[in-house]
Amino acid sequence: MPKPSEPQKRTVERVMHEFKHGDLESGSGRKVKSRKQAIAIALSEAGASNRETPQANRANLRRTKAKERQRETKADLYAEARRRDLPGRSKMTKAQLRSALKH
Repeated sequence: MPKPSEPQKRTVERVMHEFKHGDLESGSGRKVKSRKQAIAIALSEAGASNRETPQANRANLRRTKAKERQRETKADLYAEARRRDLPGRSKMTKAQLRSALKH
């Protein structure tokens, strides 16, 4: 299996965090209680599943990243800007933070 990319790692990390805190739901809306099921969901969302074709994996990762971008709050963007030590971050709007983080 090839080495996972950074976006894949972050997606797996986010999904496992949701599982750990009891927020992860399956496709039917039920809470996930099985660690194995949580791992399967994480790999599927990250586009790293060995049960999918490479094309389906890329599509899964694109879909997941699009959903994550919609859920980003200004606080999330600000925390990432602080982590990267972006200058002027305190006066930036949400859109400005998003564009500054893309570079």
